[in-house]
Amino acid sequence: MKNNSIKNEYLKKIKLLHKYNKAYFDESQSLITDREFDTLKKQIFELEKKYSFLKHKNSPSKTLGFKPSKNFKKIKHRVPMLSLANAFNEEDLINFEKKIANFLSLSKLEEIEYSAEPKIDGISISLIYKNRCFIQGLSRGDGKEGEDITENLKTIKDIPKIIKVKNFPTEVDIRGEVFIQNDDFKNISEKFANPRNAASGSLRQKDPRVTSKIPLKFIAYTYGYAKNMNINSQSDFLKNLKSWGFKINQFNAIIKGVHNLILNHKNLEKKRKEIDFDIDGIVYKVNNFDLQKRLGFVTNAPRWAIAHKFSANNSVSEILNIEIQIGRTGALTPVAKIKPVNIGGVIVSNATLHNEDEISRKDIRIGDTVTVERAGDVIPHVISVDLKKRKKSSKKFIFPKNCPSCGSLTVKDFNEVTKKQDAVRRCTSEGYECEKIAIEKIKHFVSKEAFNIDGFGKKIVENFWTINLIKLPQDIFKLDYEKIKNLEGWANLSVSNLKYSIDSKKTILLDKFIYSLGIRHIGLENAKLLAKHLKSSNTFFKLSNTKNMDELSNIDGIGETQIKSIKNFFSNKVNLEVLSELKKILKINNLISINQTGILKNKTFMLTGKLKGMSRAEAKSLIEQNSGKIISNVNKKLDYLIIGDKPTMKKVNNARELNIKVITQDEWLKILNMAS
Repeated sequence: MKNNSIKNEYLKKIKLLHKYNKAYFDESQSLITDREFDTLKKQIFELEKKYSFLKHKNSPSKTLGFKPSKNFKKIKHRVPMLSLANAFNEEDLINFEKKIANFLSLSKLEEIEYSAEPKIDGISISLIYKNRCFIQGLSRGDGKEGEDITENLKTIKDIPKIIKVKNFPTEVDIRGEVFIQNDDFKNISEKFANPRNAASGSLRQKDPRVTSKIPLKFIAYTYGYAKNMNINSQSDFLKNLKSWGFKINQFNAIIKGVHNLILNHKNLEKKRKEIDFDIDGIVYKVNNFDLQKRLGFVTNAPRWAIAHKFSANNSVSEILNIEIQIGRTGALTPVAKIKPVNIGGVIVSNATLHNEDEISRKDIRIGDTVTVERAGDVIPHVISVDLKKRKKSSKKFIFPKNCPSCGSLTVKDFNEVTKKQDAVRRCTSEGYECEKIAIEKIKHFVSKEAFNIDGFGKKIVENFWTINLIKLPQDIFKLDYEKIKNLEGWANLSVSNLKYSIDSKKTILLDKFIYSLGIRHIGLENAKLLAKHLKSSNTFFKLSNTKNMDELSNIDGIGETQIKSIKNFFSNKVNLEVLSELKKILKINNLISINQTGILKNKTFMLTGKLKGMSRAEAKSLIEQNSGKIISNVNKKLDYLIIGDKPTMKKVNNARELNIKVITQDEWLKILNMAS
């Protein structure tokens, strides 16, 4: 892989991380889940480790958090507030313990004792005490310096202002988390997105009187700088914190052995719903302070501590309504509108109900109390109904037999393979007569894999549709730019950029053009098969003649289902009008001939998981350039399954059962003589 490609991918990730950090630390907003954020950091670390030329001032290996706000005075921490490495499974913990044992030259792992402390999802702060008096409070900031939020912190009752116990250190920075209990958050949920945002926003008020009205809590768990503190372990420190007047977590525990850490993790994860504040994992610290000192730190994190994150998050909410969304292919998807609920740091107000059969199977109704799950990139979905809380007036949800958008009949297709009706109900409108389908078709038309028009996103499609600027794909190339200049949020430069983007896309390859039309069952691969066979756009347009349609059955990979969809598309009057207009506007080039003598000749490939340093589209292009073929299913025709990060295990297992070679991205690149 070329160094420029690797560097560009790296810089994209750095830019994203910087954006998320700014939102989280400076604007009190969580744009992604903690797990997604941790995964992004991990990917950056892995790239830096593999490629020594990758460096950036905003790398998580060099920075922490985000620079302090200009609204508050910046104060340097006497001891930096570091981040923690993350563990997600037992293997991560075993590796963590092995590294400790190797560093300390310990012969028995059982000798390591850990302080296991729930990780509160709040705001990290540092409280500076001198001569037993609270004199200053700082936010975490970028880890090196924080914001002086002393006056706001003084409004929190959990923070002792004067320590009366005599064994308190002469000087010490007590560190912990400011948070809001879930019950308290219910009373202020209209003002804030989630409890963490409420805590962050409250601490950054210029007027402490505003902060005092928010029910903030504080739990202490560690220290930074300390003078005249004679304590030998984390467990003893926690006991002293309690005697000094600080609140500590009731679920703290002292544990030995990875097996017991895992058991404690599972038990606490089960109790999460019962705890009145958000926790997203458990922090394990080597209990002995002398061992902590020996272990020291690596860049921005201690060697002696790690955060073991929880898995998929779920929460309980109420279904306020069930709405039906209509997709590009006419699929009717039921979506539950729920009372907003915080799941894994993200406020969720919508949850998919998948299809009509799913609603019937789970008997989901408006007004039901339900458990909603959100795991990683998976769309939030309803996993169960609490029948005990169902109202007597509850009525079964009746799925519409007519399209809510255009009134057309909705049907379930019969699947010839399974000999059953499909679970998905669809609108029978084939063209642009259905408003919702038309909007989704245009979104597909301008999408990355189709015309790839920069700056023409989904929101713009919806806005332009509403004000009648576009109704059909050809309207995109006939936009009234003078009218757009007068719209809110648009100016001469942005309109000029949009015009340039659209004009530059008036030339397109045949396969991309076919795909852009959004014909059901015609994805990128089938569009390529059609383009290779038909060779020119004129031949494609002639498919409106039924006689020419018959030859499609000769294309390997195009079956009866695809041919039926193409026939339906060409039988629609509006679709034919769209094709006629686009033919006048566009230059549609034949598919570029592909090398037939490359080193991957007669070999078939399939990809699963996220690739390092390249997109899926780039990988497919490389395979085709070297005479290889991409297929979309694991079957006996497949030669190689290429796996990236987090592959679909079902595909991997199926491949192994069929004795198909499963190879990593690096192994594939070696085949291409491109491995770095």
